[in-house]
Formats: sequence, C-alpha cells, structure tokens
Amino acid sequence: MPRPERLRRRGSGALAAGILLSLTAAMMPVTRVIEPGGWVPGALTLATVMLATGALLRRARVPAVGVSLVESALFVLVITVAFFRDTAWFGVIPTPDTLRAVPVLLADAVQQMATGAAPLPASDALSFFVVASVGVLTLVLDHVVVTTRLPLLGAVALVAVALVPTIAVPAPMDVGAFVVLGIGILFLLRTDTRARHAGSSRRPSTASATGVAIGAVAVIVAVVLTPLLPAPESREDPIAAGSSGINPTLRLGDDLRRPNPVEVLRVRTTASTAPYLRAVTLSSFAGEVWRPDEQRPEPVDSAEGFGPVPAEADVARAEQVTRIDIERLSSTYLPLPYPATDIGGLRGDWGLIAENRTVVAMQANTSGQGYEVLTEEPRPTLEQIRGARARGAAVSPDYVQLPVVTPELIGQLAREVTADARTDYDAVTALQRWFRSSAFSYSLDAPVEEGFDGAGVDAVERFLVERTGYCVHFASAFAVMARSLDIPTRVVIGYLPGADTPELVDDQVVYSVTSDLLHSWPEVYFEGIGWVGFEPTNSLGSPPTFSSGATTPGGAADQELGLTPEQTEAPSVGPSERPDLPGAAESGAVQDDQASPTAVPGIVALALVALLGAPGVVRAMWRRRQLTAASGGDERAAWRVVQDTAIDLGIPVPASESPRSFGARLVAAHGAPPDAVDALVTAVEHASYAPAGSAWSGAARDGTLASAVDAVRGALRAGTPLGRRLLAVLVPRSLVVRPGSATAGAREPSGAR
Repeated sequence: MPRPERLRRRGSGALAAGILLSLTAAMMPVTRVIEPGGWVPGALTLATVMLATGALLRRARVPAVGVSLVESALFVLVITVAFFRDTAWFGVIPTPDTLRAVPVLLADAVQQMATGAAPLPASDALSFFVVASVGVLTLVLDHVVVTTRLPLLGAVALVAVALVPTIAVPAPMDVGAFVVLGIGILFLLRTDTRARHAGSSRRPSTASATGVAIGAVAVIVAVVLTPLLPAPESREDPIAAGSSGINPTLRLGDDLRRPNPVEVLRVRTTASTAPYLRAVTLSSFAGEVWRPDEQRPEPVDSAEGFGPVPAEADVARAEQVTRIDIERLSSTYLPLPYPATDIGGLRGDWGLIAENRTVVAMQANTSGQGYEVLTEEPRPTLEQIRGARARGAAVSPDYVQLPVVTPELIGQLAREVTADARTDYDAVTALQRWFRSSAFSYSLDAPVEEGFDGAGVDAVERFLVERTGYCVHFASAFAVMARSLDIPTRVVIGYLPGADTPELVDDQVVYSVTSDLLHSWPEVYFEGIGWVGFEPTNSLGSPPTFSSGATTPGGAADQELGLTPEQTEAPSVGPSERPDLPGAAESGAVQDDQASPTAVPGIVALALVALLGAPGVVRAMWRRRQLTAASGGDERAAWRVVQDTAIDLGIPVPASESPRSFGARLVAAHGAPPDAVDALVTAVEHASYAPAGSAWSGAARDGTLASAVDAVRGALRAGTPLGRRLLAVLVPRSLVVRPGSATAGAREPSGAR
C-alpha cells in the first residue's frame, strides 16, 4: 500500500477517536436536563462500538457505503437489545411489535420533557431517547468527519448539541466540558489537515501548528476572561423573550425581571371577584430546586374526572363557573381556578391530574384556547379550620420532605415565630403574618444586589437574613419553614387575579390577566378540608380569611388572629400594592415578579440557525475581503476567489494543473466565459512570473478584475445543480480544503460538462 494511503487510513482512526472525545464533552451539559443514569455509559458504549467498528472496516478497505450500512445495523442491534428485548425475536432481531413500540417510547419521552422540570429523572423513555440520539449523531459524524472529511461541519453539530441544554437550563458554564470539547474539535481539525497532506511535499506543519495555537488561545481566553466580563442588561422584547409562558421549575434566581407586560388571558366568573389561577404544583424539594408533581395524567374526558372535593360533609361549599380565554399564552400547563371539578371547551388532547387538580397538555397547547371550569370551593368556618389537623395528616411524605442538610436558622425561626400558636392553623397564619409584616420588604432588585439570587435552602437562609425578595423567596421560605414544623406544604405557580375591565359579557365583569401577574404561593393541607392557599408575599395580594360560625365576618374571632375581613376566594392586587417597583405609580401597571421561562424552543431554533449558518457567513466575509483586494489590483486574491468557488462547487483544483490549464478546463467543461477567464489567467501569470516592478496595463490596472471574477463565479454556479449550490453556501468546503491539496485535487465528477 502506498505510504500516503496508509497514513490516511491511520488518520481515519485518529478522527474516530477525536469524535468520541468531542461527543463525550458535548454530552456533559445534557446532565443538566436529565439526571445521570444508565444512559451515560450506554450512549458512550454505543458510540465507542460504532466508531471502532467503522475504523476497523476502513482499515479492511470496506467502501464507505458498506461502513455506514454496518454501523447502522449495529445501531439497530444495540438499541433493540437494550430497550426492546421483550418484543424482538431471540431478544435481538426487531419485529413489527418492536417498530410499534418505538413511537410509543418516543412520545413518552417527549411528554416527560414537555411537562417535567430539569433535571428530569432518567426514565426508560428518556434513556432510550438520549442513547438513540447519540447513536444517530455518531453515525452522522462518522460519515461527515471521516468519510467526507468535513470536520468543521461536524464541529458545528457538536457545538449545537452542547449548546442546546445550556440554553434550555441556564447555569454557570461547565468549564471542564467546554475545554474538552474545544480540545476535541481542534484535534479533529489538526488530524484532518495532517491526513490531507500525508506524503505530500507541501507539509502543513507551520500553518497547522499556528491554527492549533490560535484555537488553544481562544479556549483559554473564553475560560479565563469571559467570566470576568460584566453581564449585559436584559433589553429583550418580552414577547420574543417568552414572558408569556409558564416555567414549571421554581428556581430561586431564575425569576425574570422584564418590563412591558402583555395580556395573556381574560377571565369572567360567577364569583364576586376574580380567582387565583393555578397551573403547576411543586411538592418535591431536595434542597436545590422545587420539582413539579409528575403523576401520569388521565384524559380529561375520562369517567373518573377530577373526582369529588375531599372535604368533610359539614364544611360549606361554593360552586362557581369561570370562563377563561387565552389571549397570548403558550404553555402545556392550563391555568385553572381551584378546586376544579369539571372542565369543558378544550381543543386538543389534554390530561388531568386528579390529585392536584391540574391539567397538562398531552398533544395540545394553551394558544387560542377558550374553556369553562366548574369549581366547588370548601369554605370552612374559622372554628373548623382551627380545629383541623395539619401535622400528622394522612398525606404523602413528599409534602413534609426537607433536604438532609437544612440550615438550622430555618427551623429556629419557624419555632420562634409560631411559639404562641395553639393550633396548626395558628402556626401557618403566624408565619404568613410575619412575612407580610414590616420586618420584610418586597423587591425585584434586592436579591441580585445582595447576592442571594440563587436556588436551594442556602438561598432561603440568606433571604431570611436579608428579609427582602420577591414571590419565589416568600413562597419557598414559608413552605420550608412550615415543613420544619412537620406541616405538609407545596408551592403553586400560576397567576394572580386580573384587573377588572369596563367590558361586560352576560352581566359578568371581564378581568384582564397580564404576563407580569405570574406568581407563586404556598398551599397547606388540613385534614377534612384539603389544600388551602396562603399569601406570604409582602405587599402583594390578599391572604385568605375565615369567618367565625358564631359571629359575623370581622367579628371577635377574626380579630384575635389579627386578620381583616376580606373575601376568601378572591385576593386582589393593584398598583398601589406594589410601590417598590419603578414606574408603578405613573403607569398603573403592576410590574410583578416573573417566574416565566425564556422562549426555549425559539431561542434554541435561533441558536441552531446561527450555528448552521456560521460557515456560510464566514465564507462570505472572507470572499468580500478578497474581492475588495481584487478591486484594488490584487491578482492573487482574484484568482483565489475563483479557486475557492470551484472547490465549494465540487470542481477539482489540483496542484499539478497550471492556471492556464485550469482556466481552459473551466471554459470547456463548466461554461466559464473565455474573456473573463483569460483576463484572470493573464493577471495571475503576470503576478507570478513577471519581473518585479514591471508595468502591465491589463485587468489589474483598469479595475476590471473584480468584474471578471463575478462573471466566472456566476457562470460556474449557473452550470452546477441547485442542490450543490445550496451546499456550497451552507457548507463551503473551501474553509477547510485548500487549493492544490489532496482533497481539492479529486477526480473530475462524471457529471461535469
């Protein structure tokens, strides 16, 4: 075997190793979205087996098509054995049942990603999704990087894979993963360059080493200097940034501060005032983040429905009908008043979770929905709720779960604040009254300025020290302190009651709910009554009150707890309750705290488009620079544009061919205009061979070099199929393939004319 060919085969093995290294680094950010589990070694093992098999087959001189077919078969085999053994023949060969099981598992994975909160538990469906995705990506990268030798395109795919989880779940940069990914991509580019020049007299050692050095410096600068740069102020449009959405994860510090609220929905109800609207309940808290409840939803039209409201027969109830029209909300979580007993008018496939009375999309979205909700709200008397037990109630242990390591300050303050409480209700109202007292203040800015805008029990402890924050601080601190007293709590994400409008429909006031009313609050469970919402956020909303069965509202029984006679079901909010927000008094608009996410799908799509379009943009900028030089009389720059255009369009540019011979072939085989080609060839020959300082009055002197280049480029593109032209724009080979290199000098395609 000739030495150059032997070196290229060795280069294929090195490229496969570089792909595996880069894949490993690209997978690291995925652990932000899905908890590490069996999918990590499974995906890496599958990638290793596929890449090693491909390298061995290439050393055995198997054609590229055969390599891809064998790798595809290996992929199917491993996926079948790992996830579909029960439906496969002999546990190995896929059957029709296996094919039917694949979309079911994929749909389950998509549902978990749509309704869950990161990091998601590593279920079988999600493990299959990740392992299968890594296998497909490995197959594509092996073909793109090793077979077609386009490592830059492979690098774009790897960066996109690493970038998407980072955008979806904001967190500090994973320096280790970034450095490993950078090393892997540089290794791919270096190995490919050396393999292209194997056996050639034109050794790329200096240029290649310079490129690697530049890349290494870029990685070091990104790691060392970027974290030191000040973060830019957010100036996004709230709609484009996704403020009209619902974030199912209550992260202390992911609360977004965005001006210019937009109307997200309209409400009218048979109740006297507008209700709170719940969307998501969060019960599990391990110390870093509150997790949304993940019970499997049942179809909305199922026979069981929401089921009866779990309140004792002697507790009074109030039935209300609420109409909700979505104006500008895109979410898989449906805003509902509590406690819902029936719902109608939904379009699409929706599922209900009876335990927490929420509704989530199975194959639908809130956009454009209009629906009616029937609620049956328990209205216990003050005596009934004070006599109801919360501590030791028969509920899931999740509702009293606390992290293994919880700061002592949290429990200590909870005991101090509730020291005089005689009942569980007295204890939680004491907590609520304490948070809403002058000891605390509401602020969107203070958490950032004071440095505790983070997540977890440490942030709760810091909030209790600083005593200023926004709704997620108040709700989480209330829930954690109540749990330290063994009182079952959970946190809810939804919307505050909207502002009334002059509009009437069927004699009902229409309330407008804007994006800045997205809110979080705690709920407490009482036996015989159910879940009761509380409002600890200082200066926001109205806490629930209960009237004595023996006195009128506002009587002695109410006053002994220091409560005011307000409507239980309809706490309200107005501009005057938010004096701490800039411009509230002038505009009358409530700048509420935001728990909504960024528009992850839109941002991810834009990021992918930017990454995929980057090679074309870089190529266009470089070409413009060369054309500018050509307009100034640089013959070599003009000729280089022609060569790069040919490489991008798949036209060989071998080192053995002189400019005149190459120009003649462009005219004869590709329809290039003879006059323009002759002007360019004459100019580059003069620049290459004429004595220094000799005068010449050709195209370089009369300013027509750039015009000649444009004429040749236009003719070459016109004679090339559309698909190849598009590929030349999106993935310009000339970024990595140099004129005269082994790859650029490939044999002329048979389709050339």
